[in-house]
Amino acid sequence: MKLDILAFGAHPDDVELGCAGTILKEVALGKKVGIVDLTRGELGTRGSAEIRDKEAAAAAAILGVSVRENLAFRDGFFVNDEAHQLEIIKMIRKYQPDIVLCNAVDDRHIDHPKGSQLVSDACFLSGLMRIFTSLDGEEQKAWRPNVVYHYIQWKNIVPDFVVDITGYVEQKTAAILAYSSQFYDPNSKEPESPISSKNFLESLNYRSRDLGRLTGLEHAEGFTVERYLAVNSLSDLK
Repeated sequence: MKLDILAFGAHPDDVELGCAGTILKEVALGKKVGIVDLTRGELGTRGSAEIRDKEAAAAAAILGVSVRENLAFRDGFFVNDEAHQLEIIKMIRKYQPDIVLCNAVDDRHIDHPKGSQLVSDACFLSGLMRIFTSLDGEEQKAWRPNVVYHYIQWKNIVPDFVVDITGYVEQKTAAILAYSSQFYDPNSKEPESPISSKNFLESLNYRSRDLGRLTGLEHAEGFTVERYLAVNSLSDLK
């Protein structure tokens, strides 16, 4: 299955938190989108890997993505080395995305920038013909995505561009809340975490509103780029 967009997250829920609105919009526009989670989030303060598996499947159904896979790397301890790069290369060559979305380049959680660089490096290496990979007994062809964009997570990184997600915030919130073990629940008896507070949940809305305010939109999600963006003409800019 060839995808238009493949979104990577170090943990289940990273993609939902960072770019669910963009994914929902692209799916509504007829694009084929997939998600690959690097870990099962087994070191999370709340819930368990098994619960996260179920929550990720529920969130994927809300987003309407074509596929969701989990590479089961070690949460907190995966590294940017050949073995991990090759596993990601297999996913890139399997789905042949034109666009890759991945973690923030800098963030509070160490897995986020680590996953960001790992995926970015694998995207480049995936285009080299002399790196050989196979999947299900078949040799894969080299494939390099056209672009790699990094969504924004905990830290308020200044975006290089934003996507208008007006009209998709309610669905985005529903996809996030599919991870019911992770986020604000006044009745929960589990330990508190940085993402379990009411303030964190509300911050997702006021961040998208603020990015929208700054760009003349109602709601927006921000991304950073690895190379300059090009447009056909000034009229493409808003």
